[in-house]
Amino acid sequence: MANANNEVLYVGVTSDLITRVYQHKTKVFPKSFTAKYNCNKVVYYESFHTIEEAIAREKNIKNWRREWKDELISKMNPEWKDLTDELV
Repeated sequence: MANANNEVLYVGVTSDLITRVYQHKTKVFPKSFTAKYNCNKVVYYESFHTIEEAIAREKNIKNWRREWKDELISKMNPEWKDLTDELV
């Protein structure tokens, strides 16, 4: 997820992406990172068969440099538009 001007990125994992995105967008957890930095735009996502695979990928991406994350996002979403509607 990213904030409106794409300066802040949040990488996370969930077993229910639609619900989790809703929670981020509505700031269900007001003290969370995404609420604090207004990360409410889905700019990239991946699907996995197991939660273990998803967690491993999350840990991998979190260790990347910012420019690598930007490149990954831009390959899937060159305009960095909010992909929330594609999830439904």
